[in-house]
Amino acid sequence: MNRYKDEIIPLLKELIEFKSTASRPIEISRCADFIETYVKQTGARYTRIDHNNIPSILVTPKGKVTPVLLMAHFDVVEAEDPLFTAVENQGNLYGRGSNDDKYAVAVCLVLLKKWMATLEKNQQSQAHLPFGILITGDEETGGYDGAQYALRQVKANFAIALDGGNPEKVILKEKGMLQLELAAHGKAAHGARPWLGVNAIDLLVDDLQKIRPLFMDKAEGHWHKTLNLGIIRGGDSVNQVCDKAWALLDIRYTENDDPDQIVADIDGLTHSTITIKEKEPLFTGGHSDYLDKLLSLVPQAVTGNEHGASDARFLGDLNIPGIIWGARGNQTAHAKDEHVEIKSVIMVFETLDRFMDLIEKENSPNRR
Repeated sequence: MNRYKDEIIPLLKELIEFKSTASRPIEISRCADFIETYVKQTGARYTRIDHNNIPSILVTPKGKVTPVLLMAHFDVVEAEDPLFTAVENQGNLYGRGSNDDKYAVAVCLVLLKKWMATLEKNQQSQAHLPFGILITGDEETGGYDGAQYALRQVKANFAIALDGGNPEKVILKEKGMLQLELAAHGKAAHGARPWLGVNAIDLLVDDLQKIRPLFMDKAEGHWHKTLNLGIIRGGDSVNQVCDKAWALLDIRYTENDDPDQIVADIDGLTHSTITIKEKEPLFTGGHSDYLDKLLSLVPQAVTGNEHGASDARFLGDLNIPGIIWGARGNQTAHAKDEHVEIKSVIMVFETLDRFMDLIEKENSPNRR
């Protein structure tokens, strides 16, 4: 354990130092360069994919075909500069991206290094590698130019998105996402004579109150549709009747909901103009022999659901079964105290290593 801890944790600390946020494309590129250099030093053949200035690094055994694909991302959400300095304290590693999702990048890279060295020692080629890795740079902004684009170039029997869950919880479902803009239009007037105008803020607030009852469901574990009012704006001057106001709504839905019907219900209750900004499907991984093998190595693990969304949602359109799994971050992703439990990172690494050993032994007769 200590050997790989001494490789993974220092590597993770280096990765955290890159301020690889969407607002810093140069840092995104620098971090990708760093990862590419590491992959190159393992001796693995790889492909760097740059789509709309979003870099991704893809490694596969042969011809972009792989039994298992590990997915991770190195972009992070915004943070103050001190959070880009890793701090180790009481068994946790703190810093932006420590949990979401640079620990997974470090795990993928060190696992690749270990397996490439083993293959070389056994005089075997990269074609005997039982897994591939896909490391992308835009998960936090939707993943469209990273995972969605790159996955179209890969054939995989199974995928593990190392971006959620924990060592004792394997995620098989994530909620779908619906982001709407509500725009209310009124009539401007002087603030001293409000009867001459129509206040768009009042109209918008009235509409928001009308749709609240649509999201009063209750279910175990909150596995029901939810609404978050993320942004609301309106007005240019305090002494003016506002003529335009808008709000952005973040709606998450389950397999029991129809997103089109949600939009229709909101439209039927409101006067605001509705624009669909994003509409993303649920992630449903399902069961497979690969999942059974992984669970046999982690007998204490249970399967479950997650409320957020990740790049795993792109797997469904490509008919790639998969799961979401990873280290324990105690739900601190995006928070000021973001951290990952170091022992859980090593546990994930060691479990993946044993999992890949099972896959390699199963596939090796067919490869020789």
